[in-house]
Amino acid sequence: MRLLIVGTLEGQLSQATKMAMDGGAKVAHAPGIDIAMAALRTGRGADLLLVDVMMDIAGLIAALEAERIAIPVVACGVETNAAAAVNAIRAGAKEYIPLPPDAALIAAVIQAVSRDSEDFLFRDPSMQRVVKMAEQVAASEASILITGESGTGKEVVARFVHSRSKRSAKPFISVNCAAIPEALLESELFGHEKGAFTGAIARRVGKFEEASGGTLLLDEISEMDVRLQAKLLRAIQERVIDRVGGTKPVPVDIRILATSNRNLTEAVREGSFREDLLFRLNVVNLKLPALRERPGDIVALADHFVAKYAKANGLPKRELSEDARAALLQAPWPGNVRELENTLHRAVLLATGTMIGAEAIVLPDGMGLSEAARIHSPAQQLAETAEAMSRALVGRTVADVERELILDTLDHTWGNRTHAANILGISIRTLRNKLNQYSDEGLSIPDPGERRNVA
Repeated sequence: MRLLIVGTLEGQLSQATKMAMDGGAKVAHAPGIDIAMAALRTGRGADLLLVDVMMDIAGLIAALEAERIAIPVVACGVETNAAAAVNAIRAGAKEYIPLPPDAALIAAVIQAVSRDSEDFLFRDPSMQRVVKMAEQVAASEASILITGESGTGKEVVARFVHSRSKRSAKPFISVNCAAIPEALLESELFGHEKGAFTGAIARRVGKFEEASGGTLLLDEISEMDVRLQAKLLRAIQERVIDRVGGTKPVPVDIRILATSNRNLTEAVREGSFREDLLFRLNVVNLKLPALRERPGDIVALADHFVAKYAKANGLPKRELSEDARAALLQAPWPGNVRELENTLHRAVLLATGTMIGAEAIVLPDGMGLSEAARIHSPAQQLAETAEAMSRALVGRTVADVERELILDTLDHTWGNRTHAANILGISIRTLRNKLNQYSDEGLSIPDPGERRNVA
């Protein structure tokens, strides 16, 4: 745990934070916001900022956001600074610690604020197999590609791998390639020199250098522009990077983990992802099953989230009823664990007693889980498609439907009469007679190699 104390509180906080973390915290100090930002730009990162409540916390948070530095901020001050504490929370501080500091309180706040989706709970055999493989390869230096649908817990698994690796004492740095604009992602990864582009007000160390010695997670790497992929490939192969606007290569020592919710093999075929980069990243593939494919995890995770959010909201202990558990198991969970967590948080708030019934477990639009399961089931979707097709035919003559079918098929075959007749199951002579009839009626008939439309 790396802590950066910003302001004049070093004397009051340093000893208490070290006691709170049993000596496991590395504590640095910056007397002002400018110096703190300069330290963060140079790669001397932090997991948490402890900031004097009397400082410009809103300005600090705005500066962090402007330079895309994601670090939680905790305000600290004397208990009489109630108004300042409220303003700090409104500005974006995660918590407020009154002074003089209490080591137990600091420990609780640090653990609550700095923990970022580290809860890793699983029971289903399909997930157990993935975790077993993750444990087997964690100690190696191999690059790992973690795949699965959105919300299945890919970053959680990445943190799990890092925590079991030889680099666990070093930084774990995550970059969401989908959340950063294409024009800025290169600078975010490799850093930049002062004046390299408009807005580059100072040298900025990128995530590669910040993660040196540790692990770099490239989240949703499938969204990275193919041109930047070439530079990434060189960095992985040669262990050197070039800052934007720099004049000499910079060596780095990192392990690469990457995640994707897309099929990268298909992306290679489409030309949107480099095949050689895929080979470099995909030394080991950890494929996470969707939540609907791991029913053994659903109830275990649900119980965990209910306990977590009852405590977080200051509510009495709550439990799931049997009908609620049954409803959870029947739901399709297209958003996976993330959707389950949000749904259970909502259920904790909506439940009127200590028992959470199925009626309290609803989607954001108020729809119950049983109704959602019915709507999303394959059988229901087929039935609705068939019903829609039937409705589209009602009120139309057989001749109208036949004409549309023949002309659409001819469009599909780019005017190839023989191919269209084979698809329709009629003779070429019958097809030609029909087309002559439609032409006489004033309809446009495509010639071979043409279509009526390309939509």
